[in-house]
Amino acid sequence: MCRILLCLCLMLVSATQAVADRAAYVELARKGWNYQLRTTMIGRDMSIPVHINGRDLAGASLCLVGERPHPNSLDVINAFRDLARHVFGKPLPMRYAGAEASGCGSGRTVVLRLYSGHPPNQALSDDLRWMNGVYQLGLPNRRFFAATSPAMAQTFFGRRGQGTHIMVKQPRGGAVGALERLFYTSILVEELFQSFTFGMDILMFDRAAAFQSKLQETPLNLERLPWESRGFMRALLQSNPVGLCAFDVFMMHAVAEAPVDETTEPGFIDYVDEAYDTLAAQAAETMADVRFAGLIAPRCQRAPI
Repeated sequence: MCRILLCLCLMLVSATQAVADRAAYVELARKGWNYQLRTTMIGRDMSIPVHINGRDLAGASLCLVGERPHPNSLDVINAFRDLARHVFGKPLPMRYAGAEASGCGSGRTVVLRLYSGHPPNQALSDDLRWMNGVYQLGLPNRRFFAATSPAMAQTFFGRRGQGTHIMVKQPRGGAVGALERLFYTSILVEELFQSFTFGMDILMFDRAAAFQSKLQETPLNLERLPWESRGFMRALLQSNPVGLCAFDVFMMHAVAEAPVDETTEPGFIDYVDEAYDTLAAQAAETMADVRFAGLIAPRCQRAPI
């Protein structure tokens, strides 16, 4: 009888935990995919319609510009391409187009500018000016754009489609140490994941709370630290998980399969709730695939530095 009661208690605890996990995932999805257009830049054409679906870039091409990818960057990019193909069922072709985004051509293309050293703000401005002409984004003429962080991604909606631009700092040539490798991997993974799912940053002010997603981050004031300093790298690595967590992979599958027109509508969150068990099983299988190990933070923890 005692053994039976013990088994029943364990089953009840397991069921209670499963319900709690489900509720936590649904709430996180509500925060991360509840995209609201913030106050736009002065002068942008606000009459352009906006349509947001996280799988809009499935099957798009990835066009690298600026510096050629460092071996560490290339490893991360190729692993993410494999992950995107696995989840969305479509290849993510890639090519290097040289110094300027104009070499990428039009179409469903994500521009990824890689750089080391100081941010190439003039090149960033030139990229967006070219995209503005191709996609008719309605951006202000002669606007100068400047990097506000070592990694940033922007998606603009235009009259001829949407344009996504990613700019990420990478290591200088040669071998990199453990801290640098973690840092540059972390920022590149984050921008790729957010660009290809449309997940938003989720601020987490409780520094003692455990992370559940790469989208979560604790706010920091790092304005006085150079981006290449070890202090900056350590601090940023402590602000969120170093790689994708189980929830993030779960949401990639949700974005890929949800029968909704936009992944910002309430029906998308309903789908996450209803399909939780299936999505969780898919995420567990994907997390276990060795091809994606370099992108994953299995316990969703800060970097061990």
